[in-house]
Amino acid sequence: MKGRYLLQTAAITGVAVFIMAASARATTVTFNTNAVGTQFGIIGLTLGNSSGVVATLTFTPDTSIASNVPSNVNFGNFTLVCGTCSTAAVGAGSTFAGFTFHLIITDVTDGSATGEFTGTSAGGTVFSDSSNISVAWAPLILGPGATNAKSGNFGPTSFTTTSPTAIVAPNSGGGKSTVQGFVNSTAIPEPATLSLFGGALLGLGLWRRKSTSP
Repeated sequence: MKGRYLLQTAAITGVAVFIMAASARATTVTFNTNAVGTQFGIIGLTLGNSSGVVATLTFTPDTSIASNVPSNVNFGNFTLVCGTCSTAAVGAGSTFAGFTFHLIITDVTDGSATGEFTGTSAGGTVFSDSSNISVAWAPLILGPGATNAKSGNFGPTSFTTTSPTAIVAPNSGGGKSTVQGFVNSTAIPEPATLSLFGGALLGLGLWRRKSTSP
């Protein structure tokens, strides 16, 4: 009798785990990259060229981005503009000196914890149809917990950045280059794992019910 009760409980638990697996898919993490400190060195969100024709590299941060986890995400965009650049074949281009970019991630979900990805670039020369500028990021992961946090605690959430970010030419998609990354949370079991566990429990309960049927 006791074994029968335990197996019935297992079946009920299996159904509950399936429900948990479905809800896990809907769990979100909200974050910003527009906090104070997100900027080129100490000069703000727009960087000017050092020589050649006039050009600018501007970063547009993201505000209140809600993302399912785990998921690929964007942390913002660099936009390269050079209105009077010619093609590389003609030779009228613009040169950017090396620079540092500070990208502040604010994890709104876990109590407004903040962390910083630091991007470094050796600079380079751009034309209307080419660019050899790229930004390398470090560290590659913020969180979970207090790892690499500037303030607060990321809790179970982690942010990963993809390095490097290539700065595309002005004629490529409007000159926009996305800072790509990934967000995850250790508090949320993988739906596939939950489903397997739930299926085993549910199957055990159904098998017991069938074997004890007259």
